[in-house]
Amino acid sequence: MRADHPRRRAVAAILALAGLALAGPTPSASAQSGGATAAATGDAAGWPTRPITLIVPFPAGGGNDAMARIVADKLSGALGQQVIVDNRGGGGGNIGTRAVARAAPDGYTLLLGHTGTVSVNPSLFATAGYDPRKDFAPIGLMATMPVVLLAHPSFPGKTVADVVAAAKAAPGKMSIGTSAVGTGGYMTAELFKASAGIEATLVPYKGTGPLMNDLVGGHVPIAFGILAPALGNIEAKTLRVIAVMSRERFPLLPDVPTADESGLPGFESVLHYGLLAPAGTPAPIVSKINAALQALVKTEEVAKRIRAEGGAPLTSTPEEYAADIDREEKKWSALVRRLGLKGD
Repeated sequence: MRADHPRRRAVAAILALAGLALAGPTPSASAQSGGATAAATGDAAGWPTRPITLIVPFPAGGGNDAMARIVADKLSGALGQQVIVDNRGGGGGNIGTRAVARAAPDGYTLLLGHTGTVSVNPSLFATAGYDPRKDFAPIGLMATMPVVLLAHPSFPGKTVADVVAAAKAAPGKMSIGTSAVGTGGYMTAELFKASAGIEATLVPYKGTGPLMNDLVGGHVPIAFGILAPALGNIEAKTLRVIAVMSRERFPLLPDVPTADESGLPGFESVLHYGLLAPAGTPAPIVSKINAALQALVKTEEVAKRIRAEGGAPLTSTPEEYAADIDREEKKWSALVRRLGLKGD
């Protein structure tokens, strides 16, 4: 039957409405298959052909934004297309994260993943709107950053044991500053209280800036937070670090003990940063981005920039990142359920 036969055209139209096609390409089908994207065929050879959007689920200027911008420029060069950072703050990071979960799985929308948004929020917020295991294709890790226990110079305690002793001597009266509910600093403070068996009053701030200002001003005696915004004050000795919450001592603070060394065996609270794509993104594209990400994170230039933000370079395979998300989600969701914590 000729391709332009009236009956064939009629049947083709009916099948098209049903989402099917006649065997053998028509001229229009041939044109479409010739222009098919790499994502549609699962082949990364022709991908990318246009700019890539890297969504950061927080406003510009924070730690997540800094990590995204460190890799965006280098990824642009490695992939041959511009990687545009798109800050979509709000909802404790849920809005931007949810947007990526619902985006087309074609490799053109990526997420700057963070322990708080990927492994804490799904259980902390009843309306998070995404499943960290089902809605994303992990690409790879890029950095780790420990939470640290900071103190104003006037605070008499020098060790974790001192903090625990002071809290137990006056149950509920010690104030501990943190960033907003659900953030790494806040969750670490809750974990610290539960692990040490103490009662203390948590004072959550809207951001790390206000928290650091009040800590430096002596309005709160101690605080859990990330290292980057405190580095200048630590160097100026207007703040001091009591302990780092990683399992091993942190390279930027080699003389500061870990919580594990300081009387809380096994205690760990670190933030991991990585890249994710929507679930269903073709494996060849995920592998291509992972290879580029691992290569750039291992360069001294990028590693130096990560360290300047208070972090340490960290690379992984997609499978290792998936395992990390699973492990961290189990850890933090158990704490959320045990303490009955709820996000705003």
